[in-house]
Amino acid sequence: MRALVIAPQPFFSPRGTPFSVYYRTLVTTELGVDVDLLTYGEGQDVDLPRVQIIRIPVLPFTRGVQVGPSFKKLVLDIPLLLWTLGLLLTRRYDFVHAHEEAVFIGLLFRPIFRYRLVYDMHSSMPQQLANFQFTQSRTLIGLFRWLEHRALAADAVITICPDLAENAVQHMPDPSRHFLIENSIFDPLRLKAAATPTGEPARLPIPEGRRIVAYAGTFEAYQGLDLLIRGFARALQACSEAFLLMVGGTEAQVARYREMAHAHCLTEHCLITGRMDPRVLKIELERAAVLTSPRSAGTNTPLKVYEQLASGIPLVATRIRSHTQVLNDEVCFLVEPTPDGLAEGLTRALTDEKARAAKTAAARALYEEKYSRSVYEQKMRRLLEVLR
Repeated sequence: MRALVIAPQPFFSPRGTPFSVYYRTLVTTELGVDVDLLTYGEGQDVDLPRVQIIRIPVLPFTRGVQVGPSFKKLVLDIPLLLWTLGLLLTRRYDFVHAHEEAVFIGLLFRPIFRYRLVYDMHSSMPQQLANFQFTQSRTLIGLFRWLEHRALAADAVITICPDLAENAVQHMPDPSRHFLIENSIFDPLRLKAAATPTGEPARLPIPEGRRIVAYAGTFEAYQGLDLLIRGFARALQACSEAFLLMVGGTEAQVARYREMAHAHCLTEHCLITGRMDPRVLKIELERAAVLTSPRSAGTNTPLKVYEQLASGIPLVATRIRSHTQVLNDEVCFLVEPTPDGLAEGLTRALTDEKARAAKTAAARALYEEKYSRSVYEQKMRRLLEVLR
């Protein structure tokens, strides 16, 4: 089989949807499909067999595409549509795998070229418009809700978490074409631009003897990092050897949270970095005493949760829908999304050895049963069987 994957993202870049695109494509090719991957001009090339990356031109005024909906993406999706048409005119594809809003491009050309269409639904588009404060217009949000419902008539629809699955299935003409495939695998990335490192990577300047409380991910407002900083400041009073590490974010976001940490007298007790070498990050996270997911809003499960389940390191996460559709009190320290809640959870995760051991063992068992690579492959195999 041959597939066209359309990814309206800077691919590859270290954030949610590009990770999902990467692993979907990786496993698709492992199951015998040749892939043309059409994406934005920005991003690192990946070294995957059977994958040809095709990029639209880099437009100077659209560099630095951020997470979420934006006018830059609206502009970039125009050449993405034109390049899709060019590929469909010159090559034959058995199916088109469209991520996020690229499904509208797929729907536009499907009657003409008669391919199978897969809609990879990473989130609810009308919900994203509101969550990222792109618009508060009820008319525009209602339009995208209507468009999203039309997109659910694709030949197959993938969702990434139970909440999104429930939303999709109730509007699908044929729910048997729905596939819940969580973003739950995390093989080492194969990036062409990454030179083969030699020697040991430079370590972060974390004082000896400190117990690392780690967060890694984007620094968007819904991630709850303000709650984490305030909660950590209170937990530090009960566990003086704790040290907060926060990795990710733009320069402006990093500066903002450094100022907040300073205001809470944490300058000597935390390190807040921007994005960093994944090899270094992996090493630093492996020596963490506690991992965190302090998200304060949203319903989609963060990708990092699955790796955290498999890590063998205790996880402190907020008790919101984003987490509770996967996590429970047996596998992690679930806390209220408040500074006091996080302080209590962090303190217990750092000091209660019996609870730490029980929760990490249960977390690993849950991951192996429901989210492991073999489970992921089985789900992707069933998807491809429908498309044959």
